[in-house]
Amino acid sequence: MSHPVRIAALYHFTRFDDPVVIRPELLTLCEAQGVRGTLLLAREGINGTIAGSADGIDTVLDHIRQLPGCTDLEVKFSQADAMPFNRMKVRLKQEIVTMGQPDLDPVQGVGTYVDPQDWNALIADPDTIVIDTRNDYEVQIGTFAGAVDPQTTSFREFPQWFRAKRAELEAAGRTPKIAMFCTGGIRCEKSTAFARAEGVEEVFHLKGGILKYLETVPAEQSLWQGECFVFDERVSVGHGLAPGDHTLCRACRRPVSEADRADDRFEEGVSCPRCFSERSDEQRARYAERQRQERLAAERGEEHVGRREIASDDG
Repeated sequence: MSHPVRIAALYHFTRFDDPVVIRPELLTLCEAQGVRGTLLLAREGINGTIAGSADGIDTVLDHIRQLPGCTDLEVKFSQADAMPFNRMKVRLKQEIVTMGQPDLDPVQGVGTYVDPQDWNALIADPDTIVIDTRNDYEVQIGTFAGAVDPQTTSFREFPQWFRAKRAELEAAGRTPKIAMFCTGGIRCEKSTAFARAEGVEEVFHLKGGILKYLETVPAEQSLWQGECFVFDERVSVGHGLAPGDHTLCRACRRPVSEADRADDRFEEGVSCPRCFSERSDEQRARYAERQRQERLAAERGEEHVGRREIASDDG
């Protein structure tokens, strides 16, 4: 079956002396090519996910590869039947993945890359401590068997959690050999660099992240359990990057399972079981009106300008 929309997830750590100069031409090109999504620019590099026609995506990627240090840009591709983004944004940031550790050098300090086909053997080793570096709501819908969940709500929390976990392991007489993974690989560039900067010698990193693993490792050989949350309108994917069963709560932007949708606290566009107690009646009333406006816009064949998209810095 032909899928008309091509999705490109990318990140690259390099040194941009002045990201402000890069932004206008990149944004103009994306818009001219009908490409939508979000790209983040910072002095440490570029990160984001974009979607459009195959020709449009290729044109934008050719432009990015001509930016300083981006010749070797790697991209993970997938397909969709419909455009997963509503607009194009190129944002300037302090970090392309926000850890709050500005002195880290992911280019020089990153851990040892492990190809997806070699990942199973590494994490099956009982001496390996496998760490899921994603946020708690992502881990909830799927992870690798036996992985440690830091239960973080933000990547900024990871350094403190890691230091505490390392101290706990060393108090128990264990010298950590650590394998880390994330959605597309970018968080692990920083988390493995951080672990090495903290003095941990054996640090490994799933090359290409969960998405590359699900794309290349056959389901019958896989140690992945559940689905992988992605930061576009697909919401989740499974083996072979096939669309998953989760939808999105438009109130809190967390993934919603079939069981969640059957819960009395779920209302499309208004609330889900996780965020129901986090929002006031006034907020839910606003969300309900937004949902109504979106429905009316859809009936008119228009896009609603207030529609909220999924956003993350995990490429």
